[in-house]
Amino acid sequence: MSNNLIGIALCGAVGVLVLVTGLRESVVVWRLRRHGIRTWGMVVDNVRVDRRDSGPSWAPVIAFADQRGYRVEFTTRMRGGGMGLATGRQVPVVYPAHNPQAARVSMWRHTVGPVLFMLFVGLVFLAIAVLIAGTT
Repeated sequence: MSNNLIGIALCGAVGVLVLVTGLRESVVVWRLRRHGIRTWGMVVDNVRVDRRDSGPSWAPVIAFADQRGYRVEFTTRMRGGGMGLATGRQVPVVYPAHNPQAARVSMWRHTVGPVLFMLFVGLVFLAIAVLIAGTT
C-alpha cells in the first residue's frame, strides 16, 4: 500500500469515528433536553486528572439530589480550557430519570459545545482524506 492510501484510510477512519461519536453525543444531548430531569447542583470540588498525552487537568465534581433525594456526585466529561467551574458555584444539571449517574451540566459549553467540536473535527479529518485522495 502506498503512503497516500494509508493516509486516506487513517484520516477517513478517524473522521468517521469522530463523526459517529459526535452524532451519538448529539442524540444523548437531545434526549436529555427533551426527557431529562432538571435540577441544580453544587460544585463541591475540583479534582486533578492526570493525562498521559497532555499532562494534568482539573475536573469539577458536582453534587446534586436526585428525584429520590439521594446525593449523586459526578465529574464533567469535558475538561480543558474554558470548561472549569469554581468550587461553590451552583450549576444547572440534567440527567436521565433511570440513571442519575449519567448527569451532565446543563450549560451550552458542556452539552452542545463538545458535540459541535466533535462534528467539526470529524469533518476536518474527512476533508483531509479527500484532499489526500485528490493529490494522488
